[in-house]
Amino acid sequence: MYAELTSLFGLNVYTDKGRYVGNVNDIVIEAADRKVTGLALTKINREMFDVNREGVILPYRWVLAIGDVVIVKQVNKLTKKDAEE
Repeated sequence: MYAELTSLFGLNVYTDKGRYVGNVNDIVIEAADRKVTGLALTKINREMFDVNREGVILPYRWVLAIGDVVIVKQVNKLTKKDAEE
């Protein structure tokens, strides 16, 4: 899957079930491997993420498709305990 990094900024992210997850605010890159490893999301769906932060980082391996929106695998609810681990 190839996409220009700048084209990802601002895209809405949805699960494969059509549920809103958040909005792409930044990209996480592993410099040594020159690979995208995650998407930093803001405007997150608070029903899916029980965290105190403004946003979350989803692993890039969860991305299924990129177009007008980003489609990711179904996200289980992330709790504060999960975020601390």
